[in-house]
Amino acid sequence: MMTKIFIINGGQKFGHSGGRFNETISNETLNFFKENSDFEIKTTNINEDYDPASEVKKFVWADVIIYHTPIWWFQLPHGFKKYIDVVFTEGHAKGIYKSDGRSSENPTINYGTGGMLHGKKYMVTTSWNAPKEAFTLPGEFFDQHSVDEGPLFGFHRMNAFTGMESLQSIHFHDIEKNADVANDIKSYHKHLTKLFLN
Repeated sequence: MMTKIFIINGGQKFGHSGGRFNETISNETLNFFKENSDFEIKTTNINEDYDPASEVKKFVWADVIIYHTPIWWFQLPHGFKKYIDVVFTEGHAKGIYKSDGRSSENPTINYGTGGMLHGKKYMVTTSWNAPKEAFTLPGEFFDQHSVDEGPLFGFHRMNAFTGMESLQSIHFHDIEKNADVANDIKSYHKHLTKLFLN
C-alpha cells in the first residue's frame, strides 16, 4: 500500500529572502520519498500560480501533508498564509472542514471538531534566524517556550481543526547568521527516516 505524500514549499522570495533554504529542504523531501517506491508524491510551491480547488484535492488525496516554511516576524510568511486562507476556505464542505463542530443546541462545546481530514497526518519544518538557545535558555527571547508551543501553536491548532494529527516537527535555526546547511540536511534525513522508514 503506497503512502501518499503532499509536499508544500511555503518559502517565499521577498525582500532579502530568496527562499533558497526552504527550496533546498523541499527538494530533499521530494528526493527522499522518490528514492523509495512505497510513496506517491504531489507538490506545491506557493510562489507559483495555483488553483485553489486543485489544492483542496491534494489535501484530500494525501495521507501525509509536509509543510515547509520560514518564520517571518514570528509567523508564516504572507504568501504561505494567503495560500492557507484561500485553499482552506475553498475546502469548506469539499473535504477540508464542514463546520466548526458546534451545534446550535449547545454552542459552547465541541468547537474545532468539524474537520474532514481525520486519519491524515501532517509534519512541519520551520527555518529561523533565531538560534535554538533563544527558545531554551532562561531569560532569552522566547521565555523557554518551544517553537511548537509558542509561535506555531496556532498553526498546529489550525491543522487539528481540519482533523489532522501532528507528526514530530523539525526546526532549523540560525539560518541567516550561522547556517550549517549540510548538517541541517543530515539531521533532516535522520528525522524523515525515523518517521517514515522505521
